[in-house]
Amino acid sequence: MKNIQQNKILIVGNMGYVGTVLVRHLRSSYSQDYLIGYDIGYFSNHSFDTAFLPELFLNAQYFGDVRKFPSELLSDVSAIVYLAAISNDPMGNKYEEATFDINHRSCIALAEKAKKAGVKSFIFASSCSVYGAASDTPRTEDSSLDPITAYAKSKVYSEKDLKKLADKDFLVTCLRFSTACGMSPRLRLDLVLNDFVASAIINKKISILSDGRPWRPLIHVDDMARAIEWAIRRDFSRGKEYLVMNVGSNDWNYQIQDLAQATAKEIGGTEISINKNAMPDKRSYQVSFDFLKKLAPEAIPRATLSGTIKELKSSLEKIHFCDRDFRESKRFIRLKNLDFLRRENMLSKRLEWKSLDDSILINK
Repeated sequence: MKNIQQNKILIVGNMGYVGTVLVRHLRSSYSQDYLIGYDIGYFSNHSFDTAFLPELFLNAQYFGDVRKFPSELLSDVSAIVYLAAISNDPMGNKYEEATFDINHRSCIALAEKAKKAGVKSFIFASSCSVYGAASDTPRTEDSSLDPITAYAKSKVYSEKDLKKLADKDFLVTCLRFSTACGMSPRLRLDLVLNDFVASAIINKKISILSDGRPWRPLIHVDDMARAIEWAIRRDFSRGKEYLVMNVGSNDWNYQIQDLAQATAKEIGGTEISINKNAMPDKRSYQVSFDFLKKLAPEAIPRATLSGTIKELKSSLEKIHFCDRDFRESKRFIRLKNLDFLRRENMLSKRLEWKSLDDSILINK
């Protein structure tokens, strides 16, 4: 596609698992444009498999709390990508108030500021978890929502309030992403497929904490970045002023036990252990991605499950991954890192830095 020149794009939450991949991807697609990152920096020191900080792809990096976002940063911004989030159910359950603050209230407050400042496009990273208990038939964008956790509820609330703001001068795109997987410069191992691959490599065993039957749609983090790029480029001919779209592949609806078996197939000698006595996991959903195929064929995921497993295996071996107890590691598990920062008295109960009052700029 032809580059769109002279854009100023703000990525909020750019220093996480998805954001680091997105920044690299956008720099390749928008080589002449001005890319800004804004992040609170919870996970900024957890970089892997890279000779330099991912933020060097940006024109400017700001450190700050989105709950106190400075309006002056919105000057001349054409598009905002909102990735900032307490980003999974365990974190959301433990830090529920911060989850609603960051994932919902701050999202809407920023969108309101952005609209007033003349920003043309707002892209929100939502989640297929909004469907909750929906394993019987694949859910479409028009299906009823059944959010079970604080994380999922925060996404639903944001979608509903963003819809009220959308108009001909302010395009809103809500991308309901499948569960992420794949390698990133800021790797997470609290994601199901990533966890299974790490377990298979280091322990030669995959321990499924549920009964293995819940359904999940998955998506490679690289394909998430491609979908976000599509959303930045979209105009009224593709979805009007407010758009909600499931992002993933019909071929990537899997039961948890299927993911374990696929991993064991690629990594020989792996034993699979299923907790048959586990309480049923209500978070089980299949999703239809037919609308994505129709509206945004260029954003259809390209990665394969086997290819993603091989990529993760190769990447983990390259960084000499050897932590047998990684599920307790703050380096790989986001909740463990937040808990560590709380114990060190660096963060408040609302996950605010106790030493950060104003945004700090690092500009190349």
